[in-house]
Amino acid sequence: MSTDAFEDIAANFEFLEEWEDRYRYVIDLGKEMAPLPEAVKLPATKVEGCASQVWLVPELDGSGAEAVIRFRGDSDALIVRGLIAVLVARFNGLSAAEIGKVDALADLKRLGLDQHLSAQRSNGVRAMIGRIHAIADQARGAA
Repeated sequence: MSTDAFEDIAANFEFLEEWEDRYRYVIDLGKEMAPLPEAVKLPATKVEGCASQVWLVPELDGSGAEAVIRFRGDSDALIVRGLIAVLVARFNGLSAAEIGKVDALADLKRLGLDQHLSAQRSNGVRAMIGRIHAIADQARGAA
């Protein structure tokens, strides 16, 4: 159930052997994302639990478990913007039901990110994943 965009990132990670190159690649992914307009950087879209400022904005197509969700995100930190880009690649285009089945931490472990992020960044990534799952839960009507 992995997305093509995430698989492309995984393939590029395999090609890049040095972690410095991988970090640069993650930062470049973040730079490629369009910034969010200030009008959507609201308390409702802000992800709590991140050391940096992080916003995630969902766009739903449909309703219930079959609603397809796409995310846009932004951060004031370059590496975090890149991590958002990785998560967006992993989740975009999945249904609310599919998102509920994704073990994103295992996917990030597959990339080796679990071993190369500070504890603070890891907590922020978990907060972002939690927000994504909460949005999918809400779309499904789960409490």
